[in-house]
Amino acid sequence: MDIPAYLNALTGLFVIIDPIGAALIFHSLVPPGEKRHRRIMAFKAIIISAVLLVVFGNYGEPLLEQLGISIHALRISGGLLLFYTAFNMVTEEIEYTKAEKKKDISVFPMSIPLLAGPGSLTLSILLFSKSGEASADIAVTAAILSIFALTLLLMLISKYLKKIIGKTGDEILRRFLGVILAALAIQFVYDGIANITG
Repeated sequence: MDIPAYLNALTGLFVIIDPIGAALIFHSLVPPGEKRHRRIMAFKAIIISAVLLVVFGNYGEPLLEQLGISIHALRISGGLLLFYTAFNMVTEEIEYTKAEKKKDISVFPMSIPLLAGPGSLTLSILLFSKSGEASADIAVTAAILSIFALTLLLMLISKYLKKIIGKTGDEILRRFLGVILAALAIQFVYDGIANITG
């Protein structure tokens, strides 16, 4: 396995998916005391999101080629989209509202747009297209599975996580990760422009 590709993918995915923030949002969307429902929602959301990222990451580029869109154009547009996501992470206030009744949150809002939203789907295409080799593709897939395994764990213990980190801790972490994501986004834009002009 390509360790540098794994670490690069792991860092990018950790920043954009934000497992801690996702777990805290998950906690607020599931009624307290519903342990079985909580487990089902967590597993469903993770499985759907992981499948979406791996499939779209592997087959998104050929689909784009059929539409006449180059990977360099995607790098620029994806970078701008990621920058917009990062800007919102740094500047927007996040609201936590307690859920009162049981409902299926696995597809919306947990999988789409939180875990497998436009930003993470774009990032997965960029990571797979950048790798180009089988060992690097395995590394990116392993990074996706690692991030979602961590996210699942944090979702299942979100009640305790909420007590430990609190709202202030989540806001600090969210804004810090937003700054990192902004830098990653600018790098994607730079790579896309450099390849088009080069």
